[in-house]
Amino acid sequence: MTDLTDDAELVRASRQAWGALETVHVLSYFAEEVTAAFVALGLRPRLSYFAARSAAFGAVGPEVPTATFYVFAPWLHAKALPASWSAASPDEVQQARRDSMGVVLERVLGDVDEVELAELLGLVRTACEGLRPPGRPLYAAHAGLAWPDDPRVALWHAAGLVREHRGDGHIALLLAAALDPVESLVLNGLFARNTPFLKATRGWTDEEWAAAEQRLVARGLVSGGALTEEGVAFRKGLERDTDRLALEGWAHLGLDGTRRVVELAAPLRQRALDSGILPGWTTSRRA
Repeated sequence: MTDLTDDAELVRASRQAWGALETVHVLSYFAEEVTAAFVALGLRPRLSYFAARSAAFGAVGPEVPTATFYVFAPWLHAKALPASWSAASPDEVQQARRDSMGVVLERVLGDVDEVELAELLGLVRTACEGLRPPGRPLYAAHAGLAWPDDPRVALWHAAGLVREHRGDGHIALLLAAALDPVESLVLNGLFARNTPFLKATRGWTDEEWAAAEQRLVARGLVSGGALTEEGVAFRKGLERDTDRLALEGWAHLGLDGTRRVVELAAPLRQRALDSGILPGWTTSRRA
């Protein structure tokens, strides 16, 4: 695959920047305050995820998130949508998400230096200005939303744009590699050491999971319930190519700016990890 740039330092720094921002953004999927806000609207706790992440598309049915989220069993989408829109509109879900994340970020980030926060937000917004929507449906939907006024929530929103842009590119690579949703999960679970979490949350049966593992065994990527040497190299290659496809925003910001994002976001990442909100495996994911 052709690099968008020959600058290996920018690739490395961009991955570190994404990783720090990602840790802050995903608080929204685990924080009790966010789930409580959705329940107050009438959404079901476990299924609120599907309404929250797809609300940027409008009142869609299950087909859109089945396509764009990729790795969840279709029956989960069908249980959540369009039923969730009978309880709350997409705009109401979006507002509840932002309001509750304001509470979460105030608690987790605490007395963060406001000057540094403003600098970080400005840098990440500059990176977001370099992101392009073609072929990036989840990114495009979220990029169409108004920016929050609260700087903490605005940083969370910016991190979400970076996340969804990168994720859209990753799904394109999964398709190119002929990995179906369950096979992708099996590989990722073994690579990131979070298989129990994925099996508990993605909705596939044990039989579907076992069948996918056997297909990966036939491809030489898995053996004895673990990644083979070829499987590790294959999965690392997917990550490298995902980083390259996600590079355009960071190239727009430049290497110095991207390094400054890493520097400024690192303490926020640590506060998110120390908050107790995130699953334990997030602290030891393989880079």
